[in-house]
Amino acid sequence: MSAAGDRLQDTARQAALALPDVSHGYPFTPGLDVYKVAGKVFLIVTDDPDDQIITVKCEPEHARAHAHGYASITPGRYLDKRHWISLGPGPGITERLVTDAVQDSYDLVAERLPRSDRPGAR
Repeated sequence: MSAAGDRLQDTARQAALALPDVSHGYPFTPGLDVYKVAGKVFLIVTDDPDDQIITVKCEPEHARAHAHGYASITPGRYLDKRHWISLGPGPGITERLVTDAVQDSYDLVAERLPRSDRPGAR
């Protein structure tokens, strides 16, 4: 079953907040809910009801595969289009896919942090 836009965003928010050492706020603009680990962005959720997307970090080869496999996955909005993808509601965009994308983005950002800044290192 495909996730509707508001459910897609709620799923992403819940998945992010369940991860260790996550903070969130609106550092760029009031319409972008930004999730970070150790000060590094891994998820952006739009608050625009007409543009219900999430944007996550992704390895470039995975980003290309996702963009080719799903019509509602596009190169990342707001950020480097090689390393970020945006997911919107559409065929094949399930809650599981959203949760996995958030987890993968978090892992990608966390593994590139200095060892002392990684979640659980303190």
